Amino acid sequence: MKSWIFLGVAIVAEVIATTGLKASEGFTKLWPSLLVIAGYTIAFYFLSLTLKEIPVGVAYAIWAGMGVVLVALIGWLIYGQALDAATVIGMALIITGVAVINLFSKSVAH
Repeated sequence: MKSWIFLGVAIVAEVIATTGLKASEGFTKLWPSLLVIAGYTIAFYFLSLTLKEIPVGVAYAIWAGMGVVLVALIGWLIYGQALDAATVIGMALIITGVAVINLFSKSVAH
């Protein structure tokens, strides 16, 4: 169970860091740039802890998939970026894929 919490922390930290990339304006703004560096450091540290119990392919698929969906939603909410039908369908497929991995994969420690 602890590994899943670590994976959740890694996902949140990565989403914060990726969202901060836009605000950093190419690393020309100090505080957003520091947020990006701290966020990615925390994300990779907690992802590494996750890998003690969850296979790397499964952990990375969940981490990347949820990161893509959450960053796209934040881009829509905060930055007003458009999400067309193809984007929404693609994100639904990503979420479905993560659910299938979690519910049915024998690779995942349940």
